Amino acid sequence: MSELASRGQLRWSFARWAAVCVPLVLLIGFASGQSTQSGSDSPWYAALAKPALNPPDWAFPVAWTLIYICMGLAVATVLNARGARGRWPAVALFAVLAALLAGWQPLFFGAHRIWAALALIVAILAVGIIVTLLFGRVRRTAAWLMVPLLVWVGFAGVLNWRIGQMNPDAERLAPAGRTTQML
Repeated sequence: MSELASRGQLRWSFARWAAVCVPLVLLIGFASGQSTQSGSDSPWYAALAKPALNPPDWAFPVAWTLIYICMGLAVATVLNARGARGRWPAVALFAVLAALLAGWQPLFFGAHRIWAALALIVAILAVGIIVTLLFGRVRRTAAWLMVPLLVWVGFAGVLNWRIGQMNPDAERLAPAGRTTQML
């Protein structure tokens, strides 16, 4: 059979990919966030001096939820591009990006390793740029859906750097939290 899929079939195919990818990416982000106390729930973070450009605590979960939804839609778009060259390498690198993202909160909030967390942000940004370029080769829309992540991670890097500068003894403010909040 060499028939092309109808527009309706293509929409349903994308909807199925999105129904799997968006919740999966959100779950990975949620699991990372629940791995240790973060934001205002963290006594260590509350004790840190923060730069004036630090957003209010409520902005972080809102921003990350929207970013993870965009990421899930981006990878669903690429996965839906059956037969596209470079599809699987792009998805594989996306999985690496998701793993890197999942490691930042435990490193920053759990281990209190501000400078190591900044190095991880640099790696996340580099891999994120490569994933965005690879996604763009498969589907331009997928690349555009990755832009909010790149912008936010760049901003997070600036925040991380400033917090490190403003708190040279941050690792000694409180014992590192190694417990999980996951049930």
